Amino acid sequence: MQSKSSFQSSLSATRIVPRPGHQKAMIQLEKVFKIYGSGNTEVQALANVSLTVEQGDYCAIMGASGSGKSTVMNIIGCLDTATSGGYYLDGQNVAQLSERQLARIRNLKIGFVFQQFHLLPQLSALENVMLPLIYADVPDQEQRRRAIAALQQVGLGHRLDNRPNQLSGGQQQRLAIARAIVNRPILLLADEPTGALDSQTTREVMDIFTELNSNGITIVTVTHDPEVARLTRRIIWFRDGRVEGQSKERVET
Repeated sequence: MQSKSSFQSSLSATRIVPRPGHQKAMIQLEKVFKIYGSGNTEVQALANVSLTVEQGDYCAIMGASGSGKSTVMNIIGCLDTATSGGYYLDGQNVAQLSERQLARIRNLKIGFVFQQFHLLPQLSALENVMLPLIYADVPDQEQRRRAIAALQQVGLGHRLDNRPNQLSGGQQQRLAIARAIVNRPILLLADEPTGALDSQTTREVMDIFTELNSNGITIVTVTHDPEVARLTRRIIWFRDGRVEGQSKERVET
């Protein structure tokens, strides 16, 4: 099994740290509204949300069920569009893009990690991680090399041929993270990434996120767990479709 020191070294091998003194908005939401339905069935999921996440930031979004946190995550991830308002990703006006262009951004610029992993059970760990590279038209030999490197980054270099059902819950989430980072995204979005994990495995997964962030990847995670949120650099609270407050104080546990 890969030691913790070699695991951390492998994570540090592909640093994408921004230039010293250089900061820019990775995510810029401007007066965003999201409305579902119409008339008597109309539901306002987001109301006048303005939010900036800088390059290299690491944020947790918290809030009760129905607060709008999942809706804003879907908009940030280009999985949904705002009813009105502006969204700029890495300086690009997302509202002006076609569905094909949005799909390419999701594949090349954004990595997604979900609570339920969404791994393909019939594929090996290596094949699961190679999938985004296939969609990105990466040459076959390069696909294998980059997928192995990503699995080594998350401590699964010894599990290349295992299928998901041969892995523990924590290992499956590590596999999902490897798949999310294999295209070297500039933004990692995680939706309740530790919701199905025990406390020890949660900390191990959060250590991976912390290390990835220290290497320059901007991370936004939705979580209901205050212990997970405290490990990020900034907490953003949502309530009734609005940003209720923010905290920039990181608490080490």
